[in-house]
Parts: sequence; C-alpha cells; structure tokens
Amino acid sequence: MARRQRPIGGDNIGFSGHKRVKGDKAVVFCDRDCKVIAPLVAAAGNRNESPLLRQALPQLTKIALALGLDLQGSIVSLDGVYDCPLNRKAIFNRGMVPNINPNPRGRKHPKRGRKPLFDPAIFEERFRTIERLFAWEDKFRRLLFRFDRISELHYAFKTLAYTMINLRHYCHD
Repeated sequence: MARRQRPIGGDNIGFSGHKRVKGDKAVVFCDRDCKVIAPLVAAAGNRNESPLLRQALPQLTKIALALGLDLQGSIVSLDGVYDCPLNRKAIFNRGMVPNINPNPRGRKHPKRGRKPLFDPAIFEERFRTIERLFAWEDKFRRLLFRFDRISELHYAFKTLAYTMINLRHYCHD
C-alpha cells in the first residue's frame, strides 16, 4: 500500500509554476568550503528570487563585519535568475565582484555595450558548493517534508540545520 505524502501547508508557502510544486524559496550564502556564512532570506515559492538577493546582502555584510571577514574583492557567483542591473550594482557597491550567468531573456541579437563579467569556471564551482549544501540540507527530514505550519519555526530549524552543517567542518576529527 503506497503512502501519500502529506500536503504542504502553512504560511509563506506558494505554488511554483515551473516546478509544479508548493514550497518556499531561500537565499543562502556559503563559502568555497560549503560553510554557511549568512542566514537565509525566505519567501513563498511563487515569488521572484531576484529581489530577495537585495534583502540578503545587508545581512551578509553585517555578519561578515561581526566575524571579521573581509568581503572586498570576493566573487559572488549566482544563477541567471539574479541577472539584473540592480543586483549587479548592489553587489558591486559592497566591494564584491558579481559573477552572474547572463540571462539572454529571449533576445535574438546580443545586447549592445560592455559585456558583464562572467567566468564559467567559477560558475561551475557553484555546483560543488551551494548545491552540495542544499543536498546536505535535504538530509534533515523535518525540513524536507515541512511538517511545521508556522514559518518561523521552520526557518528556525533550517538555521539549526545550517549550524550543524557548519559544525561538521569544525568537529570532523
């Protein structure tokens, strides 16, 4: 007898049309060692992710300042979803270098002007960092199935999961 998955419910949930699933979106920053630097900024699944980056950048700089991290000249590698002039400017104004895959947006001819900085080798490294982090996050069953109907509780458990992932790096001996 097959078990049916419990329908996801609660606040801050939305239907994502291209994935055809209900859920939420999160913006998380991690370094090359898959350690989470900044906590998440979350929104419903039916919202665009691009404005979330501009909400997450001030938190990133605040946490980096508290930890004593120097973000000047660091490269921020992002998906084509975040390709817009406002995001590039927000990253550049904080002293970081945006490495965002250009989104052609259905253009037949290339856009005129100076090409934005994009290094495919750095972009490929993203699959060994952030995608690995999301795979580790999926090992926490409570987060994967979203048992919590209150979003603050769900995001508190997500933060706890990121803390345990970071702790893995410091206590692996």
